[in-house]
Amino acid sequence: MYGDRVPRLWNDTVEAHRNEVSQAILDSTATLIAEHGLRGVTMSAIAETTGIGRATLYKYFPDVEAILVAWHERHIGAHLQSLVEVRDRFDDPARALEAVLGAHALHTHESRNHLGSELAALVHSGSHVAEARDHLVGFVQGLLDAAAAAGNIRNDVAAAELADFCLSALSAATNLPSEPAVHRLVDLTMDALRGPRGNRRPAERP
Repeated sequence: MYGDRVPRLWNDTVEAHRNEVSQAILDSTATLIAEHGLRGVTMSAIAETTGIGRATLYKYFPDVEAILVAWHERHIGAHLQSLVEVRDRFDDPARALEAVLGAHALHTHESRNHLGSELAALVHSGSHVAEARDHLVGFVQGLLDAAAAAGNIRNDVAAAELADFCLSALSAATNLPSEPAVHRLVDLTMDALRGPRGNRRPAERP
């Protein structure tokens, strides 16, 4: 009937269905890990929880590790998008910078409890983690450039170096005992970014 051409609507429907199944697999895996721990999760359990057959599951992912990496990629992507949304709430560069750093620090703190050490070691070994960090460094660097141009932070250190400093400093949130401690860490980081007043240039006039 269609010859060699498949209607686009059909292709879009199939792709949407595949995406729904893939997302359901990731959600089921996360639920099972929360209930039984990493070692208690099997492909059979994932298929049963998702409501699909094992054969269907293997068409999407070859093993549990591949599912976990895909779940982590989605987790990172959602975090990066949330930071963009945080930034867009503020017109003032300094407030946008502080809010983004605060959101990232809290996410880092909460991920420790959410992932657990064994799962974190597994998913953080993928190349997607390095790519995401590069994206995050660039994003924070843009915020730092804007804040420096407005005279809000020091300008005696390159923004690229300050971005690395911020992310390295905020990684300590992983081991902090509480959210108030995370907020104190963000305050310390912002104090370091402001630096001596003599190292800030006047805000640029429009």
